[in-house]
Amino acid sequence: MVLVAMPRSGETQLAVVSNRGPVSFAFDPEGNLHAKRASGGMVAVLGPGVIEHDALWLSTALSDADRAATGTGEVVVEGYRLRTLTIDPPLFRQYYDVIANQTLWFLLHGMWDLPRRPRFDRYWWEAWRAFVTVNRLFAEAAAAELAPGATVLINDYQLALVGAELRRLRPDVRSSIFIHTPFCHPSELDVLPGEVADTLLTGLGGTGACGFHSHRWAAAFEACCRERRLAVPEVFVSPAAADAAGVAEVAASAGCQAELRLLDEVIGDRRFIVRADRIELSKNLLRGFHAFDDLLASQPEWRGRVIFGAFVYPSRESLADYLGYRQELEAVVRAINAKWATKDWTPILLDLADNYPRSVAALRRYDVLVVNPIRDGLNLVAKEGPLVNERNGVLVLSPGAGAWDELSCYAVEAHPFDVAGTAEALATALSMPSDERATRAQSLKKMASARTPMDWFADQLGRARQPES
Repeated sequence: MVLVAMPRSGETQLAVVSNRGPVSFAFDPEGNLHAKRASGGMVAVLGPGVIEHDALWLSTALSDADRAATGTGEVVVEGYRLRTLTIDPPLFRQYYDVIANQTLWFLLHGMWDLPRRPRFDRYWWEAWRAFVTVNRLFAEAAAAELAPGATVLINDYQLALVGAELRRLRPDVRSSIFIHTPFCHPSELDVLPGEVADTLLTGLGGTGACGFHSHRWAAAFEACCRERRLAVPEVFVSPAAADAAGVAEVAASAGCQAELRLLDEVIGDRRFIVRADRIELSKNLLRGFHAFDDLLASQPEWRGRVIFGAFVYPSRESLADYLGYRQELEAVVRAINAKWATKDWTPILLDLADNYPRSVAALRRYDVLVVNPIRDGLNLVAKEGPLVNERNGVLVLSPGAGAWDELSCYAVEAHPFDVAGTAEALATALSMPSDERATRAQSLKKMASARTPMDWFADQLGRARQPES
């Protein structure tokens, strides 16, 4: 890690703004700071463009180590120019946990349990005011850094209000926002109090353009604006591209090779079903396991001949819903393994470590890749898997994934709520003739490598700099 002199305020020509930065920091036992690449697809697709364009990345300091690393000003690490906001922890929890995670995430993914949630009580309204405040702080921080006529690329729904506030502070600055999640339908948005829904939409509309991974999510956003009789802003669709070079580098690394050898020892000559995800409610992990259980029950010829490798790591465990989901997931896996395991075969291999080389090794090794979200902005693993897979693996894909728009012709469909249907999709993928597997795999790889993260970054940059009509 290298500390550099802080440039004078107002000199930055291009900035990227997001809640989470590209690296996180931690202390080793001796108290020294170490940087680690942040997990998640957003960093993978944004990173190459940020480095290439020497953009400043503005995000929050999420830990004591983050604050220690970046508290002295701008930090350059792994090619990134980083600057962070230090937000009062109680204020951050209200902004992030209560509004971003417990409210907006559930809203955009269509996952509210309406008989019970949401509940807009006085505590919630206090958190909403915190959300507005944090978005204002981001806008003020960006405004102070940007040179006249500069460009800022805002990323994701947590910062939905930054664009409108930044336009008020710096009308000379050009901006866009890219939403990495799906967008909700008008009837789902109506659950929000009217003033909140309007503030959310006008905040997004305050940027030069709003981007989405799928035409479906863009259309839903436009429909929400029309339903509430608000101006429909400039909207563009640009599905994120996998970083083929980056994932190939990991695949070729010594660490990944070692993980692949370990997997080979466990799997042997059995078929290998893989999923690689965060433990996130929208990813639909539980139904995937239930579908595998259904496969073993309905088609006994697969018992002992296939292993389901779930490389999933915990997420947002400060929230009770997520902690409970992980506990339920582990219980389901234990029950399925207890039901079907034999002396020399454990049906489900559950790995909860955030170990990227191991996940990439699994992607190299899969015969079937399961991507069955309820609703997901893109789901980048559906593109990363085919890029590095070495076994002509078959993609089982839910129409709820944004990636469905591009990849459906070459995937086996799995309706996200149909457990029996997903079991049939797994059987179809496992039994597919070798020539069809090869044809599909080659087509998927070609599609996944057709665009690069630089193409996606250029789409954002071009839309942000496009003259307003």
